[in-house]
Amino acid sequence: MTLRTVENLQDAKAKSGEARRNRWWADGPWTLASVLFLSACAAPPTPSDALGLTFTRIPAGEFIMGSDETAHTLRADFPFDDPKRYADLADEAPRHRVRITRDFEMARHEVTVGQFRAFVQASGHVPESIADGTGGFGYNAAFAQDVNRTGDAFEGRDPQYSWQWPGFVQGDDHPVTNVTWRDAVAMARWLSAREGRTYRLPTEAEWEYACRAGQSTRFQTGDDPRALTGAANLFDQDAAAHWPKWKQEALAGRDGFAFTAPVGRFAPNAFGLFDMHGNVWEWTSDWYGEDWYARSPTDDPQGPATGDVRVRRGGSWHTWPLYARCAYRNINTEATRYPLVGFRLVRELR
Repeated sequence: MTLRTVENLQDAKAKSGEARRNRWWADGPWTLASVLFLSACAAPPTPSDALGLTFTRIPAGEFIMGSDETAHTLRADFPFDDPKRYADLADEAPRHRVRITRDFEMARHEVTVGQFRAFVQASGHVPESIADGTGGFGYNAAFAQDVNRTGDAFEGRDPQYSWQWPGFVQGDDHPVTNVTWRDAVAMARWLSAREGRTYRLPTEAEWEYACRAGQSTRFQTGDDPRALTGAANLFDQDAAAHWPKWKQEALAGRDGFAFTAPVGRFAPNAFGLFDMHGNVWEWTSDWYGEDWYARSPTDDPQGPATGDVRVRRGGSWHTWPLYARCAYRNINTEATRYPLVGFRLVRELR
């Protein structure tokens, strides 16, 4: 597989898999009773910290990570002409048992523009898009309409774009974008020193465990991508109006947001986490390994020891449903900054 780390809309390695349609009650360790139990165990939001982040306690447990859906099964719900989009999903397999051995806290929301601004002002951190002088990527209507020539949905890198301006208007309650992996780690380290607690990015396994929240379906809404309309901020008809080339890949409905949405605008999953599908891609701590699932340990996997690119998860406001599934793995270099990429943090228990 060729690793595509270009900073573009579907720089996504497209990757394969088999629908476990509504089989979560018989698939792996999850039972209806355990789902309800774990949902009840997810503690109410904890008091916020210096930046106003609130966390939910995620209980330890086991789950089946990954996907083995076949191209035939995926094509029924996610029709594409290019068969490589399904073949490139092979790194989601093999499905394997993972045990999260310790409770942890995960932020209920993605880090917002306002929270990141507060961090920058308090810490003196200079985000990479500004520090290296190359800027980020952003929405430019003329550029987007000429995507056949440019090969990208966004303009950049360009110094006019950064976390402060991705080319579209954001409020302080929208998820911050155009932040690199190292920007996210810098915020986690500053908070750790400030609060006397360990803040960090989630591992890839923690992220998928939290996203699934006791289910083995493709999405928190089940297996049918049509159910995502109004349930997650993904590429729908509102966004497609700006990129008509991809209108056929868009969800059929509208959620009222052509770009990012305020965090928490859509329903949470069973663990009380918002926007695990869509809004912005979320950095994880793991290096990417194409064959990692075949050799990953069962208990608290941390990803390969070294690598060239980091894993990001969850999809964004500009993501097609195929790439917003709980199992989908995307990648980028640590220096990537893009108007689709943000993050959320984990906080370890004392």
